[in-house]
Amino acid sequence: MIPGVRDYSLHWEAPDRHFALSSRRSYMYVVGCGVKASLFVGNSTVEFGSCSVACAAEAKIMEKLPNGSCDDGIGCCLIDIRVDLRAFTLNISRTSDSARSKKVYAFISGDMGPIFRPIDALRSMLPAGPEFNPSATLEWAIPYQPNCKRAMEDTASYACVAHHSVCVDLPIGGYFGNPYINGGCLKFQPPPEAPSPAPPAVYGSIQPRYLCPMSCGNVSIPFPFGTKLGCFASEEFHLKCLRALPGTVLPVLELMNGRLIITDISIDKGILLVHEKSEPGDLFSDPDTLYALSGKQGVVKWYVVKMSCEHGKLNETTYICVSSHSDCVDVTDDVTLQILGYRFKCTFGFEGNPYTNECTDINECLQPDKYTCNGICHNTFGNYTCTSTSTGTDSHSNSAGHHLVLGITIGLSSGGGILFLAVFVAILTRRWNRTVQKRLRKMYFRKNKGILLEQLISSDKTANDGTKIFSLEDLEKATNNFDHARVVGRGGHGTVYKGILIDQRVVAIKKSTLSVISEIEEFINEVSILSQINHRNVVKLHGCCLESEVPLLVYEFISNGTLYDLLHRPSEQNSSNLLMPLSWEERLRIATEIAGALTYLHSSASVSVLHRDVKSMNVLLNDSYTAKVSDFGASRLIPIDQTHLVTAVQGTFRYLDPEYNYTGQLNDKSDVYSFGVILVELLMRRKPIIQNEHGEKQNLSNYFLCAMRERLLEETVDAQILGGGRDEGVLCMAQLAEECLRLTREERPTMKDVEMRLQLLTGIRVAPRVRQEEEAGPAGDDGHGGVDPLVGQHGSRQFSQEHEFVSSLRVPR
Repeated sequence: MIPGVRDYSLHWEAPDRHFALSSRRSYMYVVGCGVKASLFVGNSTVEFGSCSVACAAEAKIMEKLPNGSCDDGIGCCLIDIRVDLRAFTLNISRTSDSARSKKVYAFISGDMGPIFRPIDALRSMLPAGPEFNPSATLEWAIPYQPNCKRAMEDTASYACVAHHSVCVDLPIGGYFGNPYINGGCLKFQPPPEAPSPAPPAVYGSIQPRYLCPMSCGNVSIPFPFGTKLGCFASEEFHLKCLRALPGTVLPVLELMNGRLIITDISIDKGILLVHEKSEPGDLFSDPDTLYALSGKQGVVKWYVVKMSCEHGKLNETTYICVSSHSDCVDVTDDVTLQILGYRFKCTFGFEGNPYTNECTDINECLQPDKYTCNGICHNTFGNYTCTSTSTGTDSHSNSAGHHLVLGITIGLSSGGGILFLAVFVAILTRRWNRTVQKRLRKMYFRKNKGILLEQLISSDKTANDGTKIFSLEDLEKATNNFDHARVVGRGGHGTVYKGILIDQRVVAIKKSTLSVISEIEEFINEVSILSQINHRNVVKLHGCCLESEVPLLVYEFISNGTLYDLLHRPSEQNSSNLLMPLSWEERLRIATEIAGALTYLHSSASVSVLHRDVKSMNVLLNDSYTAKVSDFGASRLIPIDQTHLVTAVQGTFRYLDPEYNYTGQLNDKSDVYSFGVILVELLMRRKPIIQNEHGEKQNLSNYFLCAMRERLLEETVDAQILGGGRDEGVLCMAQLAEECLRLTREERPTMKDVEMRLQLLTGIRVAPRVRQEEEAGPAGDDGHGGVDPLVGQHGSRQFSQEHEFVSSLRVPR
């Protein structure tokens, strides 16, 4: 992009339909200053990624900035290509809010972490060096059939002709096999076994070699540090002893990975004292380093393994503590108090180097200035004792008594002073920790766009009155500091805790995983939309908390488990381990309620909400067994003027829309397919993965579709819902499930059509659930040859038009 050009557009297409740009290892990098880049699918207006680059106006400032990997948008930025692309369009526009470079470069690379110098962007230079390798990856496939199953059916054109070959479905839409020539699969001949390597150790050298240099100038060099090969424990502890600096006589000890001049190494305290004029360089920007800045100037902390002592002790092969008189010590960050790793130190009463088994007993009696004894000192192994003299004349006894009283007085005074000092230090530490936590919470609140969300909720008149932004302290009190005993569910999108708020409301608090909350703007949009949703069959959102690293969502608590539990798991109160009876009316009502909630999400809001993970585990049941759709962690928002979104494929495999899985294009019909699987679960009362008659595992939806073509209705659905005039309604629901499960989206009905047809099956009114012992006796014929009267809490109701409604469903539309 040469100077003078403000807007630039570039289009790329794969050389043939056999190829697509890989979504697994493809990143678009933009190097320059003062530009914004947007990436679109093919020639469409569907944008699936953008980034902006800014620079400082002065080159001196850019030169001082540390090298980075484009995450901060200074000098360069990146767009993660998360879908397989056969074509894309890149638009680059110059902005006026920062310095501009003369040229702008854009390229695709499979490397996630190349290091860039910010000054190169201002000087219009591409990075140089062996680590810079902008190479992309193309996926390839045989595209004439959408998957292996369809390809194998066409034996004339199936490309995998050799025995012992396999066919693999690809997300870009196609298949590949190995090999493509007859007789090409030869029996594998394993190579001769090589001698098994020694088990890996945490350190490069567990013990230093003989005659290692132990000092450099005035600085001693204890193991695990060293200056020669075989004398240091790992590469991070490799030091170099340099010749004297100008104006000095003694040589200088320097850290290999940074410009740190070391003046002392402490094994006991786990610190390095460094010269004030040292420059850390990239030492502390590298996440793999074993060093951390201390709160004191001129002090650097170090540790030997990047894990806590608690986790390190669980692995005997990696936990190396060679001294029997040493302790493991956690090394923490002074600001965040996060555990960075662990190191060793000699236990109390011993001194030396625990890394070389040199922790020896301290003779405290030889150090009276450090270890006080008002009497006779006796050294013991790891400690010492002090006894007073009690022999002699009466004057000696009186003197001894005087000394005893004086010693007790001094001891009590010293003890009181130490106790006061300990309390004072504890109070200061507690206040300091609180200050650090408050700063962290404010930082996370700003990072998670808390101010923006507050304005959205306060300015939106349609938002629910109960929607609020909770403080982290309130939710910690509600969950007993997120106690594991409060966990009520775990899933791919996070963990759900049961909590009790200050106003005694029982809520469900969802703590999402870091991988789910990847774009905070999408999270803010989701919260703002969910705060407007007010539907009896959608779990109500009470609010959220933005003061933690991962935002928290607060929902109403639903106490009766999930639809999956009701259908497939025996009740805890049922000692016979049998499933609880579930009538046809109850199943029809639950299906209608779920369909109503999805219809509301798809078509009753200004921006449609695509759930993207509809399944029986995400349908909760309250005390009256009313269905509540939950878990919007994977949901996406789509404007009403768009027909679909291009996203990374996400959802539960057993409920996943096949066309969405192949193309990456998400629309409302994807939820319809998932709902069809729930209908099949309600009809057959079998799990989404079943074992067929041949002992093979099979998707329930595929099994159901085959059974509907080859078997009678009573051999396919649950026998409990047949008879009593219900057969016609069951058949109608089965036919509706078949339509929802069609492979082509255009052939599936909308959720609005599905809801209407289910309501017609119920006779317009939906029967509420009643307890089993309150239900009426066996249902008889309703006199119309159609659906039974619906039994509710207030008796039975029957409508004269039921038979006409049900019969009309079988007329082609």
